[in-house]
Amino acid sequence: MRIISMASTIRPSLLGCVSASSPRFPVVSRNLSFSHVTQSKLLTLRRSVSCLGVAESGKASTAATEEDLLKWVKDDNRRMLHVVYRVGDLDRTIKFYTECLGMKLLRKRDIPEEKYTNAFLGYGPEDSHFVIELTYNYGVDKYDIGAGFGHFGIAVDDVAKTVELIKAKGGKVTREPGAVKGGKTVIAFIEDPDGYKFELLERGPTPEPLCQVMLRVGDLDRSIKFYEKAFGMELLRTRDNPEYKFLRANPTKLVRLIGLVWFICLKSLAVSDCLQYTIAMMGYGPEDKTAVLELTYNYGVTEYDKGNAYAQIAIGTDDVYKTAEAVKLFGGKITREPGPLPGISTKITACLDPDGWKSVFVDNVDFLKELE
Repeated sequence: MRIISMASTIRPSLLGCVSASSPRFPVVSRNLSFSHVTQSKLLTLRRSVSCLGVAESGKASTAATEEDLLKWVKDDNRRMLHVVYRVGDLDRTIKFYTECLGMKLLRKRDIPEEKYTNAFLGYGPEDSHFVIELTYNYGVDKYDIGAGFGHFGIAVDDVAKTVELIKAKGGKVTREPGAVKGGKTVIAFIEDPDGYKFELLERGPTPEPLCQVMLRVGDLDRSIKFYEKAFGMELLRTRDNPEYKFLRANPTKLVRLIGLVWFICLKSLAVSDCLQYTIAMMGYGPEDKTAVLELTYNYGVTEYDKGNAYAQIAIGTDDVYKTAEAVKLFGGKITREPGPLPGISTKITACLDPDGWKSVFVDNVDFLKELE
């Protein structure tokens, strides 16, 4: 919290109460009686006190607004609805997701006037599950995923069996099944036909198999505060990679290693296997029951190339207008002002987080109507 001195608060308030044509201090004529001088000073004092009251009232109003918005955001009925990204061959991707990852094709919609097609896939109906929205733009068969996007997470009963199935179908495995570094959870990494990485996590039965979206950020503390305040997410846990601690104390070595290690990680392994990193799991419920956002900070890396493949996450809200107010107040950038979409009347607002990752908030009632 930044403490503002009383002097810096008072002076602008007093000057704001004096008109541009008025002198800064009252000029007293020698011919004025004592009573006139006293009345003049009293008038100036009253105006000053009045202005101070307005200033203090404004500060209190802003604080009250912030407090009210924080409470509203926490009480809002929010849920991660779907994640949107672009693919070069829609039929090929649908085939891979349904046959190798066990997803279901929920619906498709073609928008010929805009020259694109959407396909929604997941492990359950959209009104209760986090799903994938694939976008195919006519004539575009390749995209740059960039270095900022990390992976999607899928919970499975048996990672080894899933990996064998994926191999049999011609899929690419970039990390063989095994315990995660510093833990016991069995994981593996695979790539889909467009190069998007999926982390397979061995878990028991879960209502939300599509369980994670991992994005890299340049300042973890800043991102945590933003998603807590503006998005109303809860910080579920953090984890610091227990290995490669020397990188924190030797930034020069880190800089020298980043080029080689970064290339190796992006091409063959998960970055978490290579760099000193910290993650923060954020969401609207427990990891084993809801989809969560995994924010990853790699030491010494503050910016990432986001490419043009990954698009956004959609989140449900009861009020897109208040949501936009909160995003603005807590450091986000609104890229689409709240309001209905042309043609379907679904109310949305779009924004960027401090790292430039895009999210779209969708009116809950309108979303359910759209599904009908």
